[in-house]
Amino acid sequence: MKLFCLSGHPTLPCNILKFKSTTIMLDCGLDMTSALYFLPLPLVHSPRLSKLPGWISKEGSTVLEKELKECSGRVFVDSMPEFCLPETELLDLSNVDVILISNYHCMMALPYITEHTGFTGMVYATEPTVQIGRLLMEELVTFIERVPKAQSAFYWKNKELQRLLPTPLKDAVELSTWRRCYTMQEVNSALSKIQLVGFSQKIELFGAVQISPLSSGYSLGSCNWIIQSHYEKVAYVSGSSLLTTHPQPMDQSSLKSSDVLILTGLTQIPTANPDGMLGEFCSNLAMTVRSGGNVLVPCYPSGVIYDLLECLYQYIDSAGLSNIPFYFISPVANSSLEFSQIFAEWLCHNKQSKVYLPEPPFPHAELIQTNKLKHYPSIHGDFSNDFKQPCVVFTGHPSLRFGDVVHFMELWGKSSLNTVIFTEPDFSYLDALAPYQPLAMKCIYCPIDTRLNFIQVSKLLKEVQPLHVVCPEQYTQPPSTQSHRTDLMIDCQPPPMAYRRAEVLTLPFRRRYEKIELTPELADLLVPSEVKTGISVSTVSGILRTKDNKHVLQLPPKPVPPPATKKRKRVNEEIPEQNPPKPLLSGAMPLDQFVQSLEKHGITDVKVEDTPEGHIVHLQAEDTLIQLEEDSTHIICDNEVLRTQLKDLVLKFFQKL
Repeated sequence: MKLFCLSGHPTLPCNILKFKSTTIMLDCGLDMTSALYFLPLPLVHSPRLSKLPGWISKEGSTVLEKELKECSGRVFVDSMPEFCLPETELLDLSNVDVILISNYHCMMALPYITEHTGFTGMVYATEPTVQIGRLLMEELVTFIERVPKAQSAFYWKNKELQRLLPTPLKDAVELSTWRRCYTMQEVNSALSKIQLVGFSQKIELFGAVQISPLSSGYSLGSCNWIIQSHYEKVAYVSGSSLLTTHPQPMDQSSLKSSDVLILTGLTQIPTANPDGMLGEFCSNLAMTVRSGGNVLVPCYPSGVIYDLLECLYQYIDSAGLSNIPFYFISPVANSSLEFSQIFAEWLCHNKQSKVYLPEPPFPHAELIQTNKLKHYPSIHGDFSNDFKQPCVVFTGHPSLRFGDVVHFMELWGKSSLNTVIFTEPDFSYLDALAPYQPLAMKCIYCPIDTRLNFIQVSKLLKEVQPLHVVCPEQYTQPPSTQSHRTDLMIDCQPPPMAYRRAEVLTLPFRRRYEKIELTPELADLLVPSEVKTGISVSTVSGILRTKDNKHVLQLPPKPVPPPATKKRKRVNEEIPEQNPPKPLLSGAMPLDQFVQSLEKHGITDVKVEDTPEGHIVHLQAEDTLIQLEEDSTHIICDNEVLRTQLKDLVLKFFQKL
């Protein structure tokens, strides 16, 4: 069993598991942090960005002046943003049989895999994962395509030139795998290959293994996967949460008795408490609005935004914010808010029960009805007419490189009354803000990540007790900025096996057994013999047939009778009869009784020697040796009559099967 590691990002995993005769891709996350190296794409022409000077090297070279722009001492690529793909050269991805998706954040690279690698297999995911994943992809494509750039930048990727660049461009890695965003046509084609599954549903893969998704408690439809054969079990845990939020709670019991547990997608901010961050978010928002400022919340169109809106719903009236408008701006805003209300069976019990009252499971439905929350596809059109300040705007993209958020950063960045609050942990907020410097608006970092932290992981591993744990190398050592925090790493016995990008691990267990079925006809012929109390054994002879990874033992074919002809056949042409197999012997030789039996039959001059393997019985007068070992008995004798007599005596002490 082997694990191929295609991604270096621990919360955006992409691994391939070779298990029995199947090749299974576990998630296909897309690392979008590469977008931080690029200039933002403004919806409206930005004089500030257009006047940024080109970068000139210390030697005075102007080769990259058109591709690279300088802003507040930092250099950015002036081109359409590119994203870091999983490794595609480590193995032939056209051989991948299935792709298992754990949550909608871990499927963003799917179109690159299914449309450009020769992949012909099947993709499995839950319905909310597919629908919300579609929204995320649609939003991304819309953000990129509605602000096209005429020029492309590629010279800066040259290894010789990159060495001369200032940091952080100088340190950018895996540049050969960076690609521009896919198209909506590729998105639709990729999603058409997905087969929908439900929690605990069991799916056979080519008769070799069985896969089953389990609720992971992180987001709507998010799941962990169990991959098992009859005698081996692999658990894949990715993006899980034990906190009580809107999704169904995590199924932990089904992870027990795993031979290998592959662990990815832990919290990116292990020192931050999500509840504390929510409280900070609300208080900073209220403080800004009360002083006449606007609040900008860069976010994804699904996930944490539901919890933020629910928290604000409970907080608005008590904080005196009932007259402040909340705007949610995204090409998929309407669909996202509607989807969250219709996926009732994927919600926690508390929210499920509201559906049957009937009440909307999420309170943002009431915020929309009372006009406190308004949603728009973009800043153009109706939003321009309804826009009132001070206000709170939720919009994307969290990287601040594309989407409507770029417009609000340019619009509100010059006033210290305004605040931008970062709640998504995927991007460094300092790197995200870099191309907007100098910036007057206040910046608050309240990252909310409900995924498992290291304390919760330790408890989980003690409960489910896998034989082996496999995880990204980032989880086996403290963070580089907090090297003394040994509590911020996975601690288990045996120590976890660590992997990194473009590495192949041989997983530490071997398959020892395989299940074989007997046909009823063959089973009828079995004659069990009891060898110990409660244990019976039977010999069996048959033909083993294997098809679709299922093994069946059948009756051996009967010999074909010779065709009836007038010609007489020679004797040697006749089909020989099949002799029945010799019986197997079972039992242990009782030495004292055997010696007594020899004496009864006139063999008295007997000498017994102990050996490491058993005993040697020496019949001195007959010049004969009998070697008694645990699994064999040898009679060494020149006298054929005596040898046959001794053989019969030995056989009396064993049971024939």
